[in-house]
Amino acid sequence: MQVKHAGWQPSKLREHREAAGLTLEAAGEQLRNIGEQHSWNLAANFQTIGKHERGESYPHVHYRRAYSLLYQSDEFTLGFRAKPGDVSGSVPVLNVPGIVSEPAFQKEAARAITEALERIASGVSEGEGTMRAVLEARVLDAWGSRFVIGASQKKTLTLVGGYAGSGKTEFARFLSDITGWAFLDKDSMTRGIAERLLVSLGGDPNDRHSELYLSEVRPLEYRCLMETAYDNLDCGVSTVLSAPFISELKQEAWLKRLENRCAAKGVEVAVIWVRCDVDSMREYMEFRSAPRDTWKLQNWDDYANSIDTENSPPGVHVTVDNRYGMAIATADRTRETLRRLLP
Repeated sequence: MQVKHAGWQPSKLREHREAAGLTLEAAGEQLRNIGEQHSWNLAANFQTIGKHERGESYPHVHYRRAYSLLYQSDEFTLGFRAKPGDVSGSVPVLNVPGIVSEPAFQKEAARAITEALERIASGVSEGEGTMRAVLEARVLDAWGSRFVIGASQKKTLTLVGGYAGSGKTEFARFLSDITGWAFLDKDSMTRGIAERLLVSLGGDPNDRHSELYLSEVRPLEYRCLMETAYDNLDCGVSTVLSAPFISELKQEAWLKRLENRCAAKGVEVAVIWVRCDVDSMREYMEFRSAPRDTWKLQNWDDYANSIDTENSPPGVHVTVDNRYGMAIATADRTRETLRRLLP
Protein backbone atom coordinates (compact mmCIF):
# COMPACT_ATOMS: atom_id res chain seq x y z
CA MET A 1 0.00 0.00 0.00
CA GLN A 2 1.10 3.60 -0.54
CA VAL A 3 2.11 5.59 2.52
CA LYS A 4 0.86 9.17 2.17
CA HIS A 5 3.00 10.80 4.87
CA ALA A 6 6.60 11.28 3.80
CA GLY A 7 8.96 9.19 5.87
CA TRP A 8 6.19 7.32 7.69
CA GLN A 9 7.28 3.81 8.69
CA PRO A 10 4.22 2.18 10.34
CA SER A 11 6.08 -1.01 11.24
CA LYS A 12 8.18 0.91 13.76
CA LEU A 13 5.16 1.13 16.06
CA ARG A 14 4.74 -2.62 16.08
CA GLU A 15 8.45 -3.06 16.76
CA HIS A 16 8.27 -0.77 19.80
CA ARG A 17 5.11 -2.44 21.10
CA GLU A 18 6.61 -5.90 20.81
CA ALA A 19 9.86 -4.73 22.40
CA ALA A 20 7.79 -3.46 25.34
CA GLY A 21 6.06 -6.85 25.62
CA LEU A 22 2.60 -5.41 25.02
CA THR A 23 -0.34 -6.92 23.21
CA LEU A 24 -2.56 -4.70 21.09
CA GLU A 25 -5.14 -4.72 23.88
CA ALA A 26 -2.58 -3.84 26.58
CA ALA A 27 -1.10 -1.04 24.47
CA GLY A 28 -4.61 0.30 23.90
CA GLU A 29 -5.35 0.34 27.62
CA GLN A 30 -2.17 2.24 28.39
CA LEU A 31 -2.82 4.73 25.59
CA ARG A 32 -6.33 5.34 26.93
CA ASN A 33 -4.90 5.95 30.40
CA ILE A 34 -2.41 8.45 28.99
CA GLY A 35 -5.21 10.13 27.05
CA GLU A 36 -7.33 10.43 30.18
CA GLN A 37 -4.46 12.01 32.12
CA HIS A 38 -3.98 14.66 29.42
CA SER A 39 -7.64 15.14 28.43
CA TRP A 40 -7.03 13.66 24.97
CA ASN A 41 -9.95 11.80 23.41
CA LEU A 42 -8.31 8.49 22.43
CA ALA A 43 -10.45 5.47 21.62
CA ALA A 44 -7.25 3.40 21.33
CA ASN A 45 -8.78 -0.05 20.85
CA PHE A 46 -6.86 -2.91 19.27
CA GLN A 47 -8.41 -2.24 15.86
CA THR A 48 -7.21 1.37 15.85
CA ILE A 49 -3.69 0.45 16.96
CA GLY A 50 -3.58 -2.30 14.34
CA LYS A 51 -4.47 0.20 11.63
CA HIS A 52 -1.70 2.50 12.83
CA GLU A 53 0.84 -0.33 12.78
CA ARG A 54 -0.24 -1.54 9.33
CA GLY A 55 -0.16 1.94 7.83
CA GLU A 56 -3.90 2.04 7.16
CA SER A 57 -4.48 5.12 9.32
CA TYR A 58 -1.99 7.85 10.22
CA PRO A 59 -2.19 8.69 13.95
CA HIS A 60 -3.35 12.23 14.66
CA VAL A 61 -1.32 14.58 16.86
CA HIS A 62 -2.70 13.43 20.23
CA TYR A 63 -2.15 9.78 19.37
CA ARG A 64 1.44 10.57 18.39
CA ARG A 65 2.05 12.39 21.66
CA ALA A 66 0.56 9.46 23.56
CA TYR A 67 2.67 6.91 21.67
CA SER A 68 5.77 8.99 22.42
CA LEU A 69 4.97 8.90 26.13
CA LEU A 70 4.09 5.20 26.11
CA TYR A 71 7.28 4.11 24.35
CA GLN A 72 9.50 6.87 25.81
CA SER A 73 10.61 7.95 22.36
CA ASP A 74 10.07 10.64 19.73
CA GLU A 75 8.16 10.89 16.46
CA PHE A 76 11.26 10.25 14.35
CA THR A 77 12.27 7.08 16.19
CA LEU A 78 8.67 5.83 16.18
CA GLY A 79 8.60 6.20 12.40
CA PHE A 80 5.93 8.90 12.16
CA ARG A 81 8.14 11.12 10.02
CA ALA A 82 11.64 11.27 8.56
CA LYS A 83 14.12 13.43 10.44
CA PRO A 84 14.98 16.55 8.40
CA GLY A 85 18.59 17.51 7.98
CA ASP A 86 18.18 20.66 10.10
CA VAL A 87 17.15 18.76 13.22
CA SER A 88 19.67 16.99 15.40
CA GLY A 89 19.28 14.72 18.40
CA SER A 90 16.05 13.34 19.78
CA VAL A 91 13.70 13.85 22.66
CA PRO A 92 15.81 12.98 25.71
CA VAL A 93 15.13 9.86 27.70
CA LEU A 94 14.81 11.09 31.27
CA ASN A 95 15.82 8.58 33.90
CA VAL A 96 12.99 8.68 36.40
CA PRO A 97 13.99 7.23 39.78
CA GLY A 98 10.44 6.86 41.05
CA ILE A 99 9.06 8.57 44.16
CA VAL A 100 11.87 10.15 46.18
CA SER A 101 11.91 12.32 49.27
CA GLU A 102 13.38 15.75 49.94
CA PRO A 103 15.98 16.91 49.08
CA ALA A 104 16.46 14.27 46.38
CA PHE A 105 12.97 15.03 45.07
CA GLN A 106 13.80 18.68 44.43
CA LYS A 107 17.17 17.81 42.92
CA GLU A 108 15.70 15.32 40.44
CA ALA A 109 12.84 17.68 39.58
CA ALA A 110 15.24 20.57 38.98
CA ARG A 111 17.34 18.33 36.75
CA ALA A 112 14.33 17.36 34.63
CA ILE A 113 13.18 20.97 34.23
CA THR A 114 16.67 22.21 33.42
CA GLU A 115 17.27 19.48 30.83
CA ALA A 116 13.97 20.29 29.13
CA LEU A 117 14.59 24.03 28.92
CA GLU A 118 18.20 23.63 27.83
CA ARG A 119 17.13 21.32 25.02
CA ILE A 120 14.28 23.31 23.52
CA ALA A 121 15.01 26.97 24.33
CA SER A 122 17.67 29.47 23.35
CA GLY A 123 17.96 33.02 24.63
CA VAL A 124 19.41 36.34 23.57
CA SER A 125 22.55 37.48 25.34
CA GLU A 126 22.22 39.63 28.43
CA GLY A 127 25.48 40.48 30.16
CA GLU A 128 27.37 37.32 31.05
CA GLY A 129 24.38 35.02 30.66
CA THR A 130 21.29 34.60 28.53
CA MET A 131 17.63 35.35 29.01
CA ARG A 132 17.01 31.60 28.81
CA ALA A 133 19.14 31.18 31.94
CA VAL A 134 17.19 33.98 33.65
CA LEU A 135 13.89 32.35 32.74
CA GLU A 136 15.18 28.95 33.87
CA ALA A 137 16.10 30.42 37.26
CA ARG A 138 12.64 31.93 37.67
CA VAL A 139 10.93 28.67 36.68
CA LEU A 140 13.04 26.62 39.10
CA ASP A 141 12.41 29.15 41.86
CA ALA A 142 8.66 28.96 41.23
CA TRP A 143 8.70 25.15 41.18
CA GLY A 144 10.56 25.01 44.49
CA SER A 145 8.31 27.60 46.11
CA ARG A 146 5.26 25.42 45.51
CA PHE A 147 6.53 23.01 48.18
CA VAL A 148 7.58 25.54 50.82
CA ILE A 149 4.85 27.11 52.93
CA GLY A 150 5.13 30.88 52.94
CA ALA A 151 7.85 30.96 50.28
CA SER A 152 8.05 34.13 48.21
CA GLN A 153 9.23 34.52 44.64
CA LYS A 154 9.87 37.26 42.13
CA LYS A 155 6.71 38.22 40.24
CA THR A 156 7.04 37.38 36.56
CA LEU A 157 4.98 38.14 33.46
CA THR A 158 5.72 35.70 30.66
CA LEU A 159 4.47 36.29 27.13
CA VAL A 160 4.37 33.22 24.88
CA GLY A 161 3.84 34.12 21.24
CA GLY A 162 3.82 32.27 17.94
CA TYR A 163 1.83 31.65 14.78
CA ALA A 164 -1.43 29.73 14.74
CA GLY A 165 -0.83 26.03 15.38
CA SER A 166 2.78 26.54 16.50
CA GLY A 167 2.28 25.03 19.96
CA LYS A 168 2.43 28.30 21.90
CA THR A 169 -0.63 27.52 24.02
CA GLU A 170 0.66 24.06 24.88
CA PHE A 171 4.02 25.48 25.90
CA ALA A 172 2.38 28.24 27.94
CA ARG A 173 0.32 25.59 29.76
CA PHE A 174 3.50 23.63 30.40
CA LEU A 175 5.12 26.66 32.06
CA SER A 176 1.98 27.23 34.10
CA ASP A 177 1.87 23.57 35.16
CA ILE A 178 5.39 23.50 36.54
CA THR A 179 5.47 26.97 38.07
CA GLY A 180 1.94 27.38 39.37
CA TRP A 181 1.73 30.74 37.58
CA ALA A 182 -1.69 31.78 36.31
CA PHE A 183 -2.38 30.95 32.65
CA LEU A 184 -4.35 33.28 30.37
CA ASP A 185 -5.12 32.44 26.75
CA LYS A 186 -6.30 35.28 24.50
CA ASP A 187 -8.65 33.14 22.43
CA SER A 188 -10.33 31.60 25.46
CA MET A 189 -10.75 35.01 27.08
CA THR A 190 -11.98 37.03 24.13
CA ARG A 191 -13.31 34.71 21.39
CA GLY A 192 -16.99 35.03 22.29
CA ILE A 193 -16.86 38.81 22.59
CA ALA A 194 -14.74 39.16 19.43
CA GLU A 195 -17.20 37.10 17.40
CA ARG A 196 -20.21 39.10 18.59
CA LEU A 197 -18.40 42.38 17.91
CA LEU A 198 -17.48 41.30 14.39
CA VAL A 199 -21.08 40.39 13.65
CA SER A 200 -22.32 43.70 15.07
CA LEU A 201 -19.88 45.49 12.74
CA GLY A 202 -21.22 43.56 9.76
CA GLY A 203 -18.30 41.16 9.54
CA ASP A 204 -17.65 37.42 9.65
CA PRO A 205 -17.40 36.09 13.23
CA ASN A 206 -14.49 33.87 12.19
CA ASP A 207 -12.54 36.64 10.47
CA ARG A 208 -8.98 37.03 11.76
CA HIS A 209 -7.33 38.66 8.75
CA SER A 210 -9.39 41.57 7.37
CA GLU A 211 -8.79 45.24 8.05
CA LEU A 212 -12.05 45.30 10.05
CA TYR A 213 -10.72 42.71 12.49
CA LEU A 214 -7.19 44.10 12.61
CA SER A 215 -8.20 47.70 13.26
CA GLU A 216 -11.45 47.41 15.26
CA VAL A 217 -11.37 44.11 17.14
CA ARG A 218 -7.82 42.88 17.59
CA PRO A 219 -6.62 45.88 19.66
CA LEU A 220 -9.50 45.33 22.10
CA GLU A 221 -8.65 41.64 22.47
CA TYR A 222 -5.08 42.44 23.45
CA ARG A 223 -6.20 45.25 25.76
CA CYS A 224 -8.47 42.83 27.64
CA LEU A 225 -5.67 40.25 27.87
CA MET A 226 -3.06 42.70 29.17
CA GLU A 227 -5.35 44.43 31.66
CA THR A 228 -6.32 41.06 33.12
CA ALA A 229 -2.65 40.18 33.43
CA TYR A 230 -1.97 43.47 35.23
CA ASP A 231 -4.80 42.72 37.66
CA ASN A 232 -3.17 39.38 38.44
CA LEU A 233 0.21 41.00 38.98
CA ASP A 234 -1.33 43.61 41.29
CA CYS A 235 -2.54 40.68 43.41
CA GLY A 236 0.95 39.20 43.48
CA VAL A 237 0.18 36.47 40.95
CA SER A 238 2.79 35.73 38.28
CA THR A 239 1.12 35.12 34.93
CA VAL A 240 1.76 33.35 31.62
CA LEU A 241 0.03 34.78 28.55
CA SER A 242 -0.63 32.88 25.33
CA ALA A 243 -1.36 34.91 22.19
CA PRO A 244 0.27 35.40 18.78
CA PHE A 245 1.81 38.79 19.77
CA ILE A 246 3.03 39.02 16.17
CA SER A 247 2.52 42.78 15.78
CA GLU A 248 3.36 43.65 19.37
CA LEU A 249 6.76 41.96 19.41
CA LYS A 250 7.83 43.98 16.39
CA GLN A 251 7.07 47.28 18.16
CA GLU A 252 9.93 48.45 20.34
CA ALA A 253 7.74 51.17 21.89
CA TRP A 254 5.05 48.65 22.90
CA LEU A 255 7.58 46.40 24.60
CA LYS A 256 9.26 49.32 26.32
CA ARG A 257 5.93 50.49 27.78
CA LEU A 258 5.22 46.97 28.98
CA GLU A 259 8.64 46.60 30.61
CA ASN A 260 8.40 50.03 32.27
CA ARG A 261 4.92 49.36 33.65
CA CYS A 262 6.03 45.98 35.00
CA ALA A 263 9.27 47.37 36.45
CA ALA A 264 7.21 49.89 38.43
CA LYS A 265 5.39 46.93 40.00
CA GLY A 266 8.59 44.99 40.66
CA VAL A 267 7.71 42.49 37.92
CA GLU A 268 10.16 40.82 35.53
CA VAL A 269 9.12 40.31 31.90
CA ALA A 270 10.05 37.28 29.80
CA VAL A 271 9.10 37.13 26.11
CA ILE A 272 9.07 33.70 24.47
CA TRP A 273 8.54 32.86 20.80
CA VAL A 274 7.53 29.32 19.81
CA ARG A 275 9.05 28.43 16.46
CA CYS A 276 7.42 25.73 14.32
CA ASP A 277 7.51 24.44 10.74
CA VAL A 278 4.64 25.20 8.35
CA ASP A 279 3.66 21.55 7.81
CA SER A 280 3.22 20.89 11.54
CA MET A 281 1.24 24.11 11.97
CA ARG A 282 -1.08 23.21 9.11
CA GLU A 283 -1.57 19.69 10.41
CA TYR A 284 -2.52 20.95 13.87
CA MET A 285 -4.93 23.55 12.47
CA GLU A 286 -6.62 20.86 10.39
CA PHE A 287 -6.80 18.61 13.46
CA ARG A 288 -8.39 21.17 15.77
CA SER A 289 -10.84 22.33 13.05
CA ALA A 290 -11.33 25.78 14.59
CA PRO A 291 -13.54 28.08 12.45
CA ARG A 292 -11.07 30.95 13.00
CA ASP A 293 -8.50 28.98 10.96
CA THR A 294 -10.75 28.62 7.91
CA TRP A 295 -9.28 31.49 5.90
CA LYS A 296 -5.70 30.38 6.57
CA LEU A 297 -6.40 26.80 5.48
CA GLN A 298 -8.35 27.85 2.39
CA ASN A 299 -5.56 30.24 1.37
CA TRP A 300 -2.67 28.20 2.71
CA ASP A 301 0.00 29.07 0.15
CA ASP A 302 -0.62 32.81 0.51
CA TYR A 303 -0.69 32.55 4.28
CA ALA A 304 2.44 30.36 4.52
CA ASN A 305 4.35 32.74 2.27
CA SER A 306 3.38 35.67 4.50
CA ILE A 307 4.94 34.35 7.71
CA ASP A 308 8.58 34.03 8.78
CA THR A 309 9.26 30.63 10.33
CA GLU A 310 13.03 31.06 10.39
CA ASN A 311 13.42 34.12 12.60
CA SER A 312 11.92 35.27 15.87
CA PRO A 313 10.50 38.81 16.14
CA PRO A 314 13.01 41.40 17.41
CA GLY A 315 11.47 41.75 20.88
CA VAL A 316 11.83 38.07 21.79
CA HIS A 317 14.05 37.03 24.72
CA VAL A 318 13.80 33.24 24.36
CA THR A 319 13.00 31.07 21.32
CA VAL A 320 11.49 27.62 21.84
CA ASP A 321 12.11 25.24 18.95
CA ASN A 322 8.90 23.27 18.36
CA ARG A 323 9.62 22.25 14.80
CA TYR A 324 8.07 18.83 14.17
CA GLY A 325 6.54 18.93 17.68
CA MET A 326 9.86 18.38 19.45
CA ALA A 327 9.38 20.97 22.20
CA ILE A 328 5.89 19.78 23.09
CA ALA A 329 7.10 16.17 23.16
CA THR A 330 9.83 17.23 25.59
CA ALA A 331 7.26 19.11 27.67
CA ASP A 332 5.04 16.01 27.79
CA ARG A 333 7.94 13.87 28.97
CA THR A 334 8.98 16.44 31.58
CA ARG A 335 5.43 16.64 32.95
CA GLU A 336 5.36 12.86 33.24
CA THR A 337 8.72 12.86 35.01
CA LEU A 338 7.56 15.46 37.53
CA ARG A 339 4.28 13.66 38.09
CA ARG A 340 6.10 10.43 38.91
CA LEU A 341 8.52 12.25 41.20
CA LEU A 342 5.81 13.83 43.34
CA PRO A 343 5.85 12.24 46.81
